[in-house]
Amino acid sequence: MAELLLFHHSQGLTAGCLSFAAELRAAGHVVHAPDLYDGKTFATLDDGIAYAGQVGFDTILERGRLAADGLPSEIVYAGFSLGVMPAQMLAQTRPGAKGAVLFHAAVPTSAFGGAWPQGVPLQIHIMEADELAVREGDLDVARELAEKLESAELFLYPGDRHLFADDSLPDFDESAATLLRQRALGFFDASGSGERSEARQRVRGSRRNVRRRAAARESRVRSQRQRG
Repeated sequence: MAELLLFHHSQGLTAGCLSFAAELRAAGHVVHAPDLYDGKTFATLDDGIAYAGQVGFDTILERGRLAADGLPSEIVYAGFSLGVMPAQMLAQTRPGAKGAVLFHAAVPTSAFGGAWPQGVPLQIHIMEADELAVREGDLDVARELAEKLESAELFLYPGDRHLFADDSLPDFDESAATLLRQRALGFFDASGSGERSEARQRVRGSRRNVRRRAAARESRVRSQRQRG
């Protein structure tokens, strides 16, 4: 079981966001899904983005930060589109993060003070022809993160829809959303069980063993040369 803080997208805490959270809860996870819009939802993405700009992105980030107050430090942060901003900010700046899942967007790590925290798992989901993600540079950022970070994985889906995982919106793509949910649930399951941490420990142990064996071989070679 994982505990996670899930942030909604620009159209608000829609029925689709709530059903996604409910599905995670049904799988055994503890999900906090705060409303950053004070109950407002919007019929179109453009209207939602306009409202977010009116409220102010700094205010959205502050509301996200306050949503984490009182929660354990060792949790997973996740967000859809606009919600990626507070999710990524908290994953980078709040010590103890067990992972982050970014749906439909990604932000340069420099926006939140520097490098991605070492060893914190990251999963990103974007449609490969998502016009908004391409135009705003999110897709390029996602690819760069996946290339540079050993702990990151990027999943690209065929299509050009943005909020394709929200089953209450026209952008919903059942096939892609089903695969996204399966992958995200696998991530949350592993985060809750400690499997990812154990895997990293096994990798580190294996690397140490390889170095020890290499050092031992080098020592034997030097010894043989000296005797010769």
